[in-house]
Order: sequence, then C-alpha cells, then structure tokens
Amino acid sequence: MRNRVPAALLVAAGCVVAGCGPRHSDHAVIGVDAPVALADRPIHLTIRGLAPHDTVEVGAAARDYRWDGWHSRAVFRADGHGTVDLDRARPRAGTYTGVDGMGLFWSMVPPGGNADDRMFLPLPAEQQSAYDVQITVTAHGRRLAARTLTRQWRASGVTRKSLTVAADKVDGDLFLPPPDRGRHPAVLLFGGSEGGNRGNFDAALLASHGYPALSLAYFHDPGLPATLQNIPLEYFARAARLLAAQPQVDPAHVVARGYSRGTEAALLLGQLYPRLIHGVIVYAPSNRVNPGLGTNGEEVNAWTWHGRPVPQDVIPLDHLDGPLLAIAGTQDRLWDSRTWALQIMTELDHDHDRFPHQALIYPGAGHGVGTFPYLATGIRGPTATGALLEHGGTRAGDAAAREQGWPRTLAFLAAMGR
Repeated sequence: MRNRVPAALLVAAGCVVAGCGPRHSDHAVIGVDAPVALADRPIHLTIRGLAPHDTVEVGAAARDYRWDGWHSRAVFRADGHGTVDLDRARPRAGTYTGVDGMGLFWSMVPPGGNADDRMFLPLPAEQQSAYDVQITVTAHGRRLAARTLTRQWRASGVTRKSLTVAADKVDGDLFLPPPDRGRHPAVLLFGGSEGGNRGNFDAALLASHGYPALSLAYFHDPGLPATLQNIPLEYFARAARLLAAQPQVDPAHVVARGYSRGTEAALLLGQLYPRLIHGVIVYAPSNRVNPGLGTNGEEVNAWTWHGRPVPQDVIPLDHLDGPLLAIAGTQDRLWDSRTWALQIMTELDHDHDRFPHQALIYPGAGHGVGTFPYLATGIRGPTATGALLEHGGTRAGDAAAREQGWPRTLAFLAAMGR
C-alpha cells in the first residue's frame, strides 16, 4: 500500500512553490450602530464579509457649504474572520493614525489636501438640520460597499427662532428643545475675534440634549458694531434675560459660555450680573480684559459697562454665583490660555469660592480646543477681517480634546439641573 501525503502538506508545498496570500475580497458589509445620529455622538463602524487578512481601504466623504468635497481614508488589514472593527483597528496608512473609531470624521481634508487653514462647515444649522457622510470600502481597485450616514444638528422637535436687533434688540439664534413639563438650564453662547454668529451648531446640539441655547453675535453682523470695540455688556445681559424668559428655561440656571475673546465677556457677566448668570463655561480663556480690535489695528477699548470702558486688567471673580468650567490646550499659540485657565482657578480658590470650579487642560490641543467633537477643523482660524491666526496644537490633539471635553460640558449642565 502506497504512503499517502496529507492534503495539508500538499497545500503547504504548493504555497512554497506558487506563493500563498490572503484571498481578495469580493464584497463587504458596512455595519453601524446608528446610521442617523446627532453630530456629536460617536458611532461604531464595523466592516464584515471580507476575505480573511485582506487589505482594504475605508473612506468617508462629505460636502461643505460651498459644495467642496472633503474626504478621509484609512487602510486596514482584516482579521482572521474577515472583519475590521474601527473601534479596535489601527490603520496602516490614511488621514489619521492610532486606534480611533471616529478618526474618519475629524480627519477629513478638503480638495487639495490642506486642512490646516480650513474647517469643514456644512450648511448653517438654521438652513439644514443634518448633513450626510458617505462611507465606502474599496480593495484592489474595486468598490466593495458604500453606505450613507446622517449626522444631525437638531433632534426631532428642536425649534429655532432667528433674533434681530431691529425686532429683539439682540442678534442671534434661539434653539429650544421640545416643550415638556420641566424647566432646564440654558446657555447663552458667543465667540471671539471671528465676529458674527458662529455658534449655531453648538446651540442646536445643546438644545438637542435638552438645554435651551441662544447663539449670540455681538459685532461684525448687521445692526452691530463692525469691530470688537466698545461693546456694551448690557447687550449680553439683554440676551440673557430674553433666554431666561423662555418657558423651557429655569431662570435660576442660566450659563454664559464664551470662547476666546468671548471668555472676557462671559467672566464679566458672571461677575457683574450674579443674579442673572449662574454659571460660566470658558474655552481657550483669558482671565483679564484685553484691548479691543480697532479698524486700523490701533489699540482701543473692548467692553463698556454703564457707558464707561471696562478697565484692561485682571477680571475679579469674587461675585460669581455658580460653577465655572475652563477648558484650554497646552499648545495654544494665540495666547496663553492654559496659564490663564489655571489662574482663574487660583483666583477662585483665593476667594474661597463655594461653587465647583475646574480647569481641563488638554495636551496637544491649541486654541481650537473646543467645542463639540468629530467635525474636521484646522489649526489656523480667521478673524473678522479674514486674517488667519495660528491656533497651535495639532488636528489630532484638538480632536481628542473635543471628544473628551464636550461630555464634560454636558455633565456640567446636567449637574446644574439636579
């Protein structure tokens, strides 16, 4: 009887002669836990049905308000079951590095590939309630699967009202959650030297989480001063009273949230209007009043109160009547927000402030340390005049800071409502 060579050995011998590698995938299935979700919610993507150990590229694409196509990519090797779990897999190449289930979203780049000077901006939240992201899987020159995901700015039932200086004495957008029997903490939010009304996305998301929010412009918008110069703090107080008067709002829990130059106004509001403002959130803050921005670059006054200039000095915080959260990055190149955030904590400790106060300092993040996560942003940003300023940090550092910091902001508001 002849000896038989085991089939496994014959296969192995054939691999030595002809060479064996992973089979090519001929199809794929894109699994996602939430095809439609709020834009600040992480989703879990899994690619299945691939040939074991095959190499595939997973991409994401979306269009901004100018209809420019942004895209991202990550190359993975499937596991022995023909699966790529983006929450666990480390890309071999692509627009981001490291294990990051939402890396495809924040690492998108615009046409031309330079994302440092630009931010992915969909149509404004007042014009659309969501935007789409297409996920694709390709391998060996073939598209294996595609699926469209919807990222929402507004949950069902959230309403928006446009406010104008002519009709309402303030300029902004008021977002309200669906009416219920309760009253909730509310947020008055405003930005910095970019001017205009840039907080619509934040306000829409906050309202979607149950917190009424008013995104306010205070200069460089119709009916407002052209530059950050002699802005009356009474204007912010008027907006806060309008917000507090809404039926969904608990008037004892109104929060001022400022970013960059807007942090000066937020801190001043908390100090000067403790019966109106009951909490403060500041992103990339200053703890002092800085000069305004004149039309010709000259040094001018930024804020007024009762018709008088607010002194350019450290902002006292001994009258705050609520908690404070400061968020900053270690690599802010626009100004030293890390040091100023810590100085705010020192001042509150010195005053024996009885309310919770905390500084969150994120390594690798710059001036773009906030706010909500998963949107592609650059590390330079425009002022109201269009000049680009160096924000510092890295895109990955900013993305990590937002992913970690945004839940802390929501927790801050939730604690106020207890």
